[in-house]
Amino acid sequence: MFLGIVIALVVIGVVMFTSASLGILARNEDKFYNVLLSQFVFGLGGGIIALYLGLRIPYGFWRKYALYLFILGLGLTALVFTKLGSSHGGATRWVSIFGFSFQPVEFLKIGFVIYFAAWLSWLRGKLDDIRLSVIPLFAFVGISAFLLLKQPDTKSVILIVVTAIGMLFVSGVPWKYLLGVMAVALVGFSILVFFKPYLMNRVQTFLNPSQNSNTSSYQLQQSLIAIGSGGMFGRGVGQSIQKFNYLPEPQGDSIFAVIGEELGFVGSVLVVCLFIAFAFRGYRIALLAPDSFTKMLVIGFITLMTVQSFMNIASITGVFPLTGVPLVFISQGGTSLLLALGMVGIILNISSHGKKSLVEK
Repeated sequence: MFLGIVIALVVIGVVMFTSASLGILARNEDKFYNVLLSQFVFGLGGGIIALYLGLRIPYGFWRKYALYLFILGLGLTALVFTKLGSSHGGATRWVSIFGFSFQPVEFLKIGFVIYFAAWLSWLRGKLDDIRLSVIPLFAFVGISAFLLLKQPDTKSVILIVVTAIGMLFVSGVPWKYLLGVMAVALVGFSILVFFKPYLMNRVQTFLNPSQNSNTSSYQLQQSLIAIGSGGMFGRGVGQSIQKFNYLPEPQGDSIFAVIGEELGFVGSVLVVCLFIAFAFRGYRIALLAPDSFTKMLVIGFITLMTVQSFMNIASITGVFPLTGVPLVFISQGGTSLLLALGMVGIILNISSHGKKSLVEK
């Protein structure tokens, strides 16, 4: 069931990504084929290999090397500040090696989840000790946030923090600590918005989307036009008008708007329902996990991918400020797709062991 949901999302992603990318073909044929190559060969092809490896590698491996994987994620993310780093749209978030580019933050997010899951599983019976549960979390998040905010990449900080809070909640940490972490996170993001003009601009656009329709709110306005013009059943696959010269990044951040225009309200609801089903099935796998580490690991992976997906959908529909996060399994982002399928492989591995343990009991 879980794998079937993922396959459905990937198939929708292949179809809609190809359709949305036609907007690039009209302007730059070479870029069109490069984008398809990156998404389908590196992202999808590499993702299938990553899924297989996730299924085959014993899950104990991830716990044994959790710290090293987190350090690797930090190290790769730090590479963006070297000569290997490359910029796009005013942000330095990519690393280019031998003409190949990838986003190291995707490795950092996974490394963080794996290490925090290992840490929480080690803390069984000690979660009420703030020195061992909450203080280390601030250290883990603080180091990651320092590297990410310098890029700047606030959306990834939000994803890491929300995922960590979800993992803390499930771990059974005392409510007073959990509420304290949430309060600190809220204050921290409020301070960031106040001192970062680009964040303040996005919040103001969210509160007043009709303001600056040709500049800061242009993407939101065009996305809403695309979704509205799709009606109940959409224009049909490949028939979007907005993806040609109107929607910024139609194959990327704005792909849900293309889905709304081409598949209509029915298609959009189907995609949302698939992500909801993905979350429910994933959390059920976590409940049946064989031990505390695998339970926290699945909770972290599912929360990370689900929150990211709904942040994208909420941003494009005007329910949340624009973030720029990709829609998991669907948007452009070879690194994101590869590692998302890798996480799915690990979850399926844990699921198979969970079922066996229940039978044995």
